[in-house]
Amino acid sequence: MDSSLSLEPVSHFFYSHRLKLQFWDWGSKGKPALLLVHGGLDHARSWDWVARALREDFHVYALDLRGHGNSNWAPGALYSVLEHVLDLATWADIIQKEPIYLLGHSLGAITTLLYSGTFPERVKKLVAIEGIGLPIQERKGTAPERLRKWIDRTRAGEGRAPHSYPDLATAVARMKEANQFLSDEVAEHLTLHGTNWNADGSMVWKFDNYVRLLPTFINTPADSAEILQQISCPTLLFWGRESFAKDPETEPLAQGIRNRQIVKVDRAGHWLHHDRLDLFLSETKRFLSD
Repeated sequence: MDSSLSLEPVSHFFYSHRLKLQFWDWGSKGKPALLLVHGGLDHARSWDWVARALREDFHVYALDLRGHGNSNWAPGALYSVLEHVLDLATWADIIQKEPIYLLGHSLGAITTLLYSGTFPERVKKLVAIEGIGLPIQERKGTAPERLRKWIDRTRAGEGRAPHSYPDLATAVARMKEANQFLSDEVAEHLTLHGTNWNADGSMVWKFDNYVRLLPTFINTPADSAEILQQISCPTLLFWGRESFAKDPETEPLAQGIRNRQIVKVDRAGHWLHHDRLDLFLSETKRFLSD
């Protein structure tokens, strides 16, 4: 049996913005640092298959974003993209292996893109999955209208109770409902690492419900474009052809990234690193080793 298939990462914690956040250390010492950042409502252990494959060439780390996985929930529900970038900057300083390699999905891709444009000298290469044209670009209406909408959504969310599931099978079924491409094995793994048991044996997702209320009025489209234009490292953008996300080939924000490559994946949705793992790994390895 291949020992790498049963390899488990080491859990560590650090503090950022007075929050206790968890990250997982996959090894291998002495190799370049690769930091993995998951998407919204997800967790760091969703990277397990990717981490096992890439640790052959990198010292791999995976972060639980604030309000997700085993990281603390933020008092006052401070979950803007800018807070996530702050946490990534703190985490990268703790790793202290610059320049670093970054890989992010969805919210994590947005976070790594903004970090790479803010600290371009600290990033060697960047892989962003389905991160262009999501919350950093949703700017309908005037600034007061957007702020009022966020306040209304936040106050409405205060009355929303976390949904519980009577057993693991029901929670796994919900996971597969969200992504039709998941196998039973992958869905169960993601669910086991993404839930907690209640005292009555029911299960609830680990993430804070307030992470759903991502404020989008803090950084403007012009700010985001200006930051992304400062990215100097080679950047690989993935997009699933059956995803709800926007095509990076036609997305203005993506066009501001000078040294970019785009991979469009057939028969894959928003979580294409699960849907087409082999293709994702082959393209990522090629890009990182060039």
